[in-house]
Amino acid sequence: MLAMLLAMLDNMIVTPALPRILGELGGVSHLSWVVTAYILGTTVSTPIWGKLGDLYGRKTIFLTSIVIFLVGSALCGVAGTSVLGGTDNGMIELIAFRAIQGLGAGGLLVGVMAILGDLVSPRERGKYQGQFAGIMAVAMVGGPLVGGLITDHLSWRWAFYVNIPLGGMVLVLLAAVLHLPKRRTEHRIDWFGAALLSVAVTSLVLITTWGGTEYAWASRQILGLVLLAAVTLALFVVVERRAAEPILPLRVLANRNFALITGVGFLLGFAMFGALSFLPLYQQTVQGASATNSGLLLLPIMVGAMVTSLVVGKAITRTGRYRIFPIVGGFLMIAAALLLAQLGVDTTRTVSALYMVVLGVGLGCLMQTTMLIAQNSADQRDLGVASSTATFFRSIGGSFGVALFGAVFSHRLADGLAARLGPDAPVLGDGAGASFDPAKLDLLPPPVREALFGAIADATSRVFWWSVPFALAVPLLAWFVREVPLRGPGDAPGATGETLADATASPSHAAEAASAPAPARPA
Repeated sequence: MLAMLLAMLDNMIVTPALPRILGELGGVSHLSWVVTAYILGTTVSTPIWGKLGDLYGRKTIFLTSIVIFLVGSALCGVAGTSVLGGTDNGMIELIAFRAIQGLGAGGLLVGVMAILGDLVSPRERGKYQGQFAGIMAVAMVGGPLVGGLITDHLSWRWAFYVNIPLGGMVLVLLAAVLHLPKRRTEHRIDWFGAALLSVAVTSLVLITTWGGTEYAWASRQILGLVLLAAVTLALFVVVERRAAEPILPLRVLANRNFALITGVGFLLGFAMFGALSFLPLYQQTVQGASATNSGLLLLPIMVGAMVTSLVVGKAITRTGRYRIFPIVGGFLMIAAALLLAQLGVDTTRTVSALYMVVLGVGLGCLMQTTMLIAQNSADQRDLGVASSTATFFRSIGGSFGVALFGAVFSHRLADGLAARLGPDAPVLGDGAGASFDPAKLDLLPPPVREALFGAIADATSRVFWWSVPFALAVPLLAWFVREVPLRGPGDAPGATGETLADATASPSHAAEAASAPAPARPA
């Protein structure tokens, strides 16, 4: 839980420090890459960390990822200082070091879930994953608050230095007390497959990051990245079919439950995490909330998600039933999207908070349940790959969602301003509202400020309307998930009729089990 907090807190704690970083290091055109580099490093490395853990042992690889994360944190803290030769390339240095941090964070996120799968039986895993969902909520709420305090009272560099004592404690504790089952595996790394996957993932992340902002969607840069992603993904499939130890075994994706729940995770990232990126802007402008307390703005979502995750986890452990929760969560996501699509200039904070509670309850039914089903649908030998693949598709879904909804928001905001102020409406920021300061809105003339508030509210509402079709697909996919009974702590593998959940038989026997109907769970 401390390791999970370490990885998630760092992504949230840096956001309040970005203006100070820009003021000291310059490089405004590269500022977004301080965040993007971290996401890119995490996303690219996620499948690779999962496979390395399966091959070389979870503990060794997990500790290695912590060390890389701490080295990246220390380097970020000294970026642009005399330690590295001056400040001329400070922003470029920080971006490179954030990528190193992201590489380590990818191993932390995957390792946590895979180690949990090693230590806890599927039947008991639900209640523990509910606790990890609580850690995610703490990081998402506390990160911006802590980041703001550190930036105001110390220095933006301490947003990175703070990782070192926390990470050092995690490293010492895990090295001393973490004991995992010993497994021997023939080691043969699929380096070619790993390289192809890294290039494909990098291309996809750059498409979603640059498309419609840095470059037009029809530009040769974006089209070139699309072609590169398509070619490398096609080659990756060919290589994985022939590799002795594929970095992403296609047999995992061939499992019906795994494919369905991975699709749910992708849509979860796409529909909700993408759309949620625009709520803080709405609240800081239209509703006049303070930017200093931005972490508290999404508190209703986090409380709903945390409480629901704990309740759902205990219910799964008690009953062994889990299929109903992603279905219910999907319908709650649809309801939340429809409610949040009603946001307007006159919507009160109380009403919007109630809407967000509905969203949080839906996320609580989905976030950790999707990981549980993904792990329960894979062989024990592929547990790391299953965990990393589920995390990977959720991250990619979020990236695509931010890109699509960013374009929707930008165009709707521009159209709204033109409709309210005429064709000669002033351009504010980049059209997406990312570069004007909410704290200075009072300096605008009242007609312009009112027009801006109306355009932002309208654009935010339109984003959630666009998320509805994707939310509709979540319960539809979850409906076709087959409930494979979860093994309890005293059961031998296969004792409750798992298909590929915890099979220790040969691949051919596992394939036969996958096609066989699951027997009814004993009373």
